[in-house]
Amino acid sequence: MKKILMIISVFMVFASCSKLEDLNQNTKDPSVVTGETLFTGAQKNLFDQMVSTNVNNNVFRLFAQYWTETTYYDEAKYNLTNRSIPDNHWDRLYLKVLKNLDQASKFLKENVNPLEDPAILKNKLAIIEALNVYTYSVLVESFGDVPYSGAINTSLNSQALNIDIPLPKYDKGLDIYVDLITRINLSISNMDAAAESFGTADNMYGGDVASWIKFANSLKLRMGMLLSDVNPTLAKTTVEAAAPNVFSSNADNARIVYLSSSPNANPIYVDLVSSGRHDFVPANTIVDAMNGLNDPRRPFFFTLKDTSTVPGTYPAVYIGGTYGIYNRYSKFSHVAGAIQDPTFEGTILDYAEVEFLLAEAAENSFAVGGTAESHYNAGITASITYWGGTVTDANTYLAQASVAYTTATGTFKQKIGTQKWIAMYNRGFEGWQSWRKFDFPVLVAPPGAFSDVPVRYTFPIAEQTLNGVNFTAAAASINLQSITPNGDAVSTKLFWDKY
Repeated sequence: MKKILMIISVFMVFASCSKLEDLNQNTKDPSVVTGETLFTGAQKNLFDQMVSTNVNNNVFRLFAQYWTETTYYDEAKYNLTNRSIPDNHWDRLYLKVLKNLDQASKFLKENVNPLEDPAILKNKLAIIEALNVYTYSVLVESFGDVPYSGAINTSLNSQALNIDIPLPKYDKGLDIYVDLITRINLSISNMDAAAESFGTADNMYGGDVASWIKFANSLKLRMGMLLSDVNPTLAKTTVEAAAPNVFSSNADNARIVYLSSSPNANPIYVDLVSSGRHDFVPANTIVDAMNGLNDPRRPFFFTLKDTSTVPGTYPAVYIGGTYGIYNRYSKFSHVAGAIQDPTFEGTILDYAEVEFLLAEAAENSFAVGGTAESHYNAGITASITYWGGTVTDANTYLAQASVAYTTATGTFKQKIGTQKWIAMYNRGFEGWQSWRKFDFPVLVAPPGAFSDVPVRYTFPIAEQTLNGVNFTAAAASINLQSITPNGDAVSTKLFWDKY
C-alpha cells in the first residue's frame, strides 16, 4: 500500500524588533493546525470522494448504471486500470479522511482546554469515531480485506507523521466489520446530546450531537443489515438495538451543503459544468425502468429530450444513452440542472435508505416495528418528497400495481432492491452496494466489457508492486470467503455477498 501519510506544514514566526521584518510574516497561512480544522477537512474530503463523478476517483454511478459515458467509455466497460481508479479511492479514504481523523483525535487529546466541559471533548472524539467507522465500512465494502489493525500510525511525533506503516497487513473483511460494530456502539454510548461538540466546524450537523446519535444508529442499522446473510444472529441484535434511534425524516440526512465556487463547490458541478465537458448522460438502464413505472422523480433526475425531426412536433421524452457504448451527448436526456448546481448538497446516508433497510429487516423477522410494506412505502415517499415531489405524487405512484408492495413483481429482494436502487440515484456507491446485496434490478455488462458487472474493486496496483506479500495473502483470503472465488478480480464476491 502507498504510505498513508499527511504532511502538516507549521510556519514559525520569529520575534523581531524591526518593523520591516514583520512584513515577512505570512498572514494567509495558519501557524497552528487544530483538531477541529483537521476534522472539517476530513469531513469534506469524505463527501467529495463519495459525491464525485470524476472517473479518476469514483465510477460507482457507472457501476450502478445510473449514468453512462459519451465519447470515452472505458469506465462504463469496467476498465479499472487505465486510470488507477481503485488506487485513488483507496488513497483518498486512507490519506485524506482516516489519517486526518486520526490526527484530529490526537490533537484534541493533546490540547485539552481546561476551561471546556469534558463532555464536549468526549462528544468530539465520539463523532470522529463515527466517521472512522463509516469510512472503514466503505473500504471493506469496496475491496473486502483491507489494512485495518495496522493501517495508521497513531503517534503524534512529527517524524512519525511521515512514516506510518508502509507495508501493512490486511485484516479479514468480516473481522473488521464485526469490530466496527463494536466501535460504533462505543461511539454512540459516548455521545451526550445535552453537550456541545464541533459547532460550525461540523458541516454535517453544525455540532448537534442528537443528530450525530441518529447518524451513528442509522449507520449501525446499515452495517447490521449487510451482515444479515452471513451472520444473522449479530445482524439481528445490531439492527434491533439501532432501529428505535435511526433517522425519522429527510431532515436527519447526513449531508453537507456546498458553496457556489471552487474549491467548495459540489464535485458534480466541477466535473459536469466547470470542466466544460459533456462526458455523461443518464443511462437507458434507469431511464427505461423509471419510464415503465411512470416515476414522478424523472424531472428531478433527468431533462426531457425532444426527439422529433421538427422540434416541438410531438412531446419530449426521457431517453437514456445505451449503457457502455458511444452516445452522442446531444441525442439524449441530460442530468437534471439542480444536480449540477454548485451548491447542491452531497449526501452519504439518508432517510429513504434507512426505511428500505427497515423494510428488509422486517422481511428477516427482525423486531424493528412496522411491516416491510410500511417501511417500503415510507422509503419511496421519503425519496419522492426529498427530490421535490409531493405526498400525493408518492401515493399515486404507490397505487400502481407495478409498484405496490403486495402486487409488484418478484420476491421482497426484487421489490425492495429495485425501489432502493432508484432512490439511491445520486448516491452511486450505495446504489451499487444495494444491487450487490439484492441482485436487483438485473444489470447486464455491455458488449465488449472487460468483465461482468463488478462486485468489488480490485486492490490498488501499488499494493501489488509495493506490498506484494500482504497483497498476495489478501487475495487468497477473499477467495476463501467468497462464493465466486477468483482471487483479486472484480468477479470475486465479498464475504457478505452470499447470493
